[in-house]
Amino acid sequence: MEELVSTIKRKRIIREHPHSDSELVKIITKSMEEKKASNIVTMNLSKLDKSICDTFVICNADSGVQVRAITDNVEEETVKQLNINAWRRQGDENALWVILDYGSVIVHVFRTETREYYNLENLWADAEIMSMSSAI
Repeated sequence: MEELVSTIKRKRIIREHPHSDSELVKIITKSMEEKKASNIVTMNLSKLDKSICDTFVICNADSGVQVRAITDNVEEETVKQLNINAWRRQGDENALWVILDYGSVIVHVFRTETREYYNLENLWADAEIMSMSSAI
């Protein structure tokens, strides 16, 4: 129950920002494209019970250097354009899977083989999935 209350509080707090989630997602996906991210998808989790956020934005890259470049660019652009910092950033140690937590939107930047292994799209198969790039 505590976890559910925490999730509800996170969603309520993030919505106090003067931007919409769709605006944030648009900036995130554009930032990913600028650094040549592959297979960008968004997943709408808002209608699922006990989801940790409303939206996942997922992409992959072929190297740790590119994973870091993508996440750095996403952070820079969200600050520059919306004056929003990620609440947390995790995974920089090995750059296999870096997560940026924006409250109602969570960004996942994977190394290609790590994305294939964890397959979040299959794990959250009930979510509405939208491709933001030509090949998935």
